[in-house]
Amino acid sequence: MNNAAHSVDELVVAHMPLVGYHVSEVLARVPATVVREDLVSAGHLALVLAARAYDAETGVPFARYAALRIRGALIDELRSMDWASRGARHRARELGAAHDRLTATLGRTPSRTELASELGTDVAAVDQARQDAERRVLSIDATVHPVADLVRDDAPGPEDNVLRVERLRYLRAAVDTLPERLRLVIEGLFLQDRSVAELAEELGVTQSRISQLRTEGLGLMKDGLNASLDPELVPTAERPDGVAERRRRSYFAAVASRAAMSAAAPAVPAVPTPHEAPVEQGTYAV
Repeated sequence: MNNAAHSVDELVVAHMPLVGYHVSEVLARVPATVVREDLVSAGHLALVLAARAYDAETGVPFARYAALRIRGALIDELRSMDWASRGARHRARELGAAHDRLTATLGRTPSRTELASELGTDVAAVDQARQDAERRVLSIDATVHPVADLVRDDAPGPEDNVLRVERLRYLRAAVDTLPERLRLVIEGLFLQDRSVAELAEELGVTQSRISQLRTEGLGLMKDGLNASLDPELVPTAERPDGVAERRRRSYFAAVASRAAMSAAAPAVPAVPTPHEAPVEQGTYAV
């Protein structure tokens, strides 16, 4: 057995509990007519395929990658069980309701013609609805929704992960580019877990002033992020040509530039603390 095959086998054996976990999670949210063994088989196949396709160089943990493949396979399996279209399920439910109403009214089982009249359709449509109801694999009475619709995957997908990384990069750039005093306050409160009183003493200002600087820094960062990611959310300045607005725009440009540089770099460093790197003077005057 070559090393590649050995690696695939090791991944499969080590992560087989993932299949049991996700199958149990799905079974808790679907009708009892769903057979566990069918889902387990689909999950095991997905795990093997994931192990064969996995590329460690992507940096994505195998457990995370395999979980996505397993959940997708389970949902596909449920959809294959729940073959009927929404329209077919709806017609079958209408036929059942009409049958119950006529049975109660007539005191006997209604004929096909009577059912067709009750539903405002023809006998052929009644026969088709009956066939749909008889051929279903999952009980329509068990749930009014397609069984696959009951299984939701709330884990972030690839697009969500890309957006998260993008926002983190801009967030780091927004902190790094703040004017010195604002940056000291933001880093101290949110990254170093320092108290307002401690920062006030260090900067020689009142605690109230620290709160003001925090609000000012967060507001500037918010607009700096939105200027690159959601421009429509940046409020319109009362004086677009004023000195303060020009400084804000310079800050926005500096955030975008720093974020672009970090994206081009092979690795994004952590946000430096005042003890790790020289403090840069920001472009927005406080």
